Amino acid sequence: MTTSAPALSHGRARISAGFVLLVSSLTAIGPLTIDLYLAAFPQITSELATTPARVQLTLTATLAGLALGQLLIGSVSDAYGRRPPLIAALAVYVVASVAIIATPSIEALTVLRFVQGFSGAAGMVVSMAMVRDRYEGVAMGKVMARLMLIVGVAPILAPILGAQMLLLGSWRVMFAFLAGFGVLLLVLVLFVLPESLPVEKRRVGGSRAALASYAGLLTDRAFLGLGLLSGFYIAALFTYVSSSTFVLQDGFGLNAQQFALVFGAGSLSLTIGSQVNGALLGRVTPERILAGAVATGLVFSVALLVVTLMGGGLWPIIALLVPILGTAGFVFPSVPAIALAANAHRAGSAAALLGSLQFGIGAAIAPVTGLFGQTAVAMAAVMAGVITVAAVLLVGVRRVWSRQADDAGRVQQSGVPADLLALAGGPRRPEHADAVR
Repeated sequence: MTTSAPALSHGRARISAGFVLLVSSLTAIGPLTIDLYLAAFPQITSELATTPARVQLTLTATLAGLALGQLLIGSVSDAYGRRPPLIAALAVYVVASVAIIATPSIEALTVLRFVQGFSGAAGMVVSMAMVRDRYEGVAMGKVMARLMLIVGVAPILAPILGAQMLLLGSWRVMFAFLAGFGVLLLVLVLFVLPESLPVEKRRVGGSRAALASYAGLLTDRAFLGLGLLSGFYIAALFTYVSSSTFVLQDGFGLNAQQFALVFGAGSLSLTIGSQVNGALLGRVTPERILAGAVATGLVFSVALLVVTLMGGGLWPIIALLVPILGTAGFVFPSVPAIALAANAHRAGSAAALLGSLQFGIGAAIAPVTGLFGQTAVAMAAVMAGVITVAAVLLVGVRRVWSRQADDAGRVQQSGVPADLLALAGGPRRPEHADAVR
């Protein structure tokens, strides 16, 4: 069994295709867990004799589990290495997936989906940490780009794959597939994936050090603003994810296979956006990309609300939903590029907290449409509302950046080195080169 290997921390480290494929698969467990069963919502509602809103809460429970799991598992992996928490979490994931196959009630399904999300978070947060452990500079950027390309396919394939499974049997077949996928990943981690965090680089100080790191991030107005911005923007995505199956299947009469194709088009738009974002980096700063994407998303989401209020049909709604999801492909890579560049000394905690804010806010807002009958208008109103909040937060964050830039300029004129300013805890403006890296 392979248990340890020296970390490849230099920028010219050889990129292993096998490593990239494995960490991409680990990260993809999150989107697969979220999206695979979306086409089965109406069937679950009928079989478990429940309501659409109660079924939607199972998705909320999954998102909540993903949010909390990233915070806890990310911190544990910084202290004890990457493999132990990953192995334990994958084992729990398999058990939860098997238990869902035999679940008798919506209440049991909701609890088990939380456990599944919590344990599945390990694949997302630990894989990103392992990339940071092994690579830096240009090499890390290339690995992250490849990882995001592969991971972007998961939300496209998941509902399509799930819809085909409904042709073979009930919605429980989907969770048998997830259990099998979890077993495969567990075996690969046990026998193929080496430890990437050397003992000498692990965090010391226990839970107090972890809490201090999180507290410092939460009192950083620029970081908190970016985290909340990302959280509200991803809430628009999760609102679409949790509502689209009812709006498109029940509201517009699409069958499971047709729904999967429409959902796949939106996911493809998101993936294309993330790859165009990567191509723009180096020529356009992440800050400008973020501002342009949020402004575009705001225009399209307000237009979507107007169209649904006027009783627009299926195709006008799809024509507006797809570009909105495309803007999310620009927002999600830009936020961590900016936030992690400014917090390189606590990148692990910053990444975990960003992920937790995204899934936590998404989990809180996604079920709101269920309170208003799962209509197209309700979905559009919530999406437009949260993107508007994200736009307001962006204005606030840009003001913080402007003040920091002014302060840094005054410090340079006074002759105080920027290094001393950073050590003293003064305001820092992330450099473009760091943001790209």
